[in-house]
Amino acid sequence: MTLSPHDQQPTTSTVQLLIEETGNRAALRKLLEDHYEIRATQSIGKADLYLVDDHTFPEYHTALQKRVDRSDPVFCPVVLIRRADRNPHVTLPDLHERDPPYLVDDIVDAPIDRALLVRRLNSLLVRREQSKDLLHYISQLEASNQSLEQFAYAASHDLQEPLRMVSSYLQLIEQRYGDTFDEDGEEFLEFAIDGADRMRSMIDALLEYSRIDTEGDPLTPTELDGVLADVRQDLRMMIDEHEASIEAGSLPRVQGDADQLRQLFQNLLSNAIEYSGEERPEITITVEKNEEESEWKLSVHDEGIGIDPDDQERIFEVFQRLHSHEERSGTGIGLALCKRIVERHDGRIWVESELDEGATFSFTLPAVTDSS
Repeated sequence: MTLSPHDQQPTTSTVQLLIEETGNRAALRKLLEDHYEIRATQSIGKADLYLVDDHTFPEYHTALQKRVDRSDPVFCPVVLIRRADRNPHVTLPDLHERDPPYLVDDIVDAPIDRALLVRRLNSLLVRREQSKDLLHYISQLEASNQSLEQFAYAASHDLQEPLRMVSSYLQLIEQRYGDTFDEDGEEFLEFAIDGADRMRSMIDALLEYSRIDTEGDPLTPTELDGVLADVRQDLRMMIDEHEASIEAGSLPRVQGDADQLRQLFQNLLSNAIEYSGEERPEITITVEKNEEESEWKLSVHDEGIGIDPDDQERIFEVFQRLHSHEERSGTGIGLALCKRIVERHDGRIWVESELDEGATFSFTLPAVTDSS
């Protein structure tokens, strides 16, 4: 029988036959050796795919399980040949009784159709290669992200010293020669000082952003009621100045970094107060449990100026601002910082809003499990 190129697998793939001679090991080897590198030793080695029959499966079950678990997250396929010459056939455990990786990925009934067997083995081997490629890309991405974080930290850290020098000399110029400037000169100096101050704030914010993953505390059971109480205290002057109302029921216990969660709530609440428009800020915090995902959804709702739907994605990007510096203060990194914090907690953050109709910022955090 001639196989099409689609059904052929490069000989670099290794298949180990965990089958005794009574299971026609020699016949299977001859059947497959044109397509794969075949190993027939009876101790489990390092192969790309394992072929076992239902007669010998119980003998290899434990060793195969260890091999598959050790290979995770790289897919390590096991195929069972179910023979028709003896009953009863082996009973496989319910796949729903354990989490992936599963032990047996395919079952082939004897008598064997070679073309069908090769096609099914090839499909599993392709999945294996894809899982290896995916793991490689993930490793590359993690290394790239780490390099970017290190660059952001180093660049921001190294920029602080020349910026301090610029700020110091600008202050000296203002102190010693400020009285000799005309109106234009005073305005130019004011612009320069303001620019240096804003650059310092942006560098500090960028440093904070780059440290979210590298310098965060471990995620531990955290009472959000305590986190919110600390944030209320930190924002006391801003709350009193705007006569803001912040309503919140009992908040849950989550798996999180208390300091980062405090920063998250502080950024969202200060934004809600700042963008309240002409009205007295009225802010409501609600909570909802998602039992299926074992997570909490928290929402911060305000009655402020709202956000255009076209801008609702980019506001979570670094240094993206919807208003000029003259209109609103800030670095343009606050919501990007919120997103980074939530993602570090394996959560999601999004906004629902319309112009002049307020905004609701929602995010998810992992619930505390019994084993936490």
